[in-house]
Amino acid sequence: MTGPRGRFVALEGIDGAGKSTLLRALGRALRRQGLSVRLRHEPVDPALGRLAQEAGARDPWTGAVYFTVDRHLAAPRLREDLRRYDVVLSDRSFYSTVAYQGSRLPPGERVRLEQLQRRATVVPDRVLLLDLPPAWLARRLARRGAARGPLERRVALERVARAYRALARRDGWVVLNARASRPELLRAAQRGLASLRMGRGPSPRGKRLRPSRGRGRDR
Repeated sequence: MTGPRGRFVALEGIDGAGKSTLLRALGRALRRQGLSVRLRHEPVDPALGRLAQEAGARDPWTGAVYFTVDRHLAAPRLREDLRRYDVVLSDRSFYSTVAYQGSRLPPGERVRLEQLQRRATVVPDRVLLLDLPPAWLARRLARRGAARGPLERRVALERVARAYRALARRDGWVVLNARASRPELLRAAQRGLASLRMGRGPSPRGKRLRPSRGRGRDR
């Protein structure tokens, strides 16, 4: 993408970490600063999302392909939103596929999967990782009385949490303590965006992919 555009900020983390709640709160806070904000969620197409979940339970590559198709089809709208808004906040990005499905693949396959994601869509300018230990998630789900689906199994979430932390270290993400209170989490997210020049300026150059060393959803 060339020319002036807004900043693309992605919220990542395991299921139940509180991304959607923080997304809405952060959107309100940025609007109070006078910025135009667009909120988005992945997958964009619920039907493709369901297919990806079902297929991913059997084969990570097939699930990843469905998510990639959804991402590729949504990319033109995302680019248009970046031209129209100062900030686009997204609940998940292609890193979800790298962390969930990618963590089930051998290192070389994982690198190829990430390369495919980067060609399919826009690379976020900043990623906020809501870091929540899966043991805490189990307690949250128990309090809500939620039935645990395939992606909420403790062993799978432990693997994905490790993958997210490895990506955060590699690419310099902002890591947030998802166990903090909502006001504390919002303040931490705002601090994490303080150095990112907001508004529609020249298109920033995305980071170049560095090979991962054996680290990486079923998502």
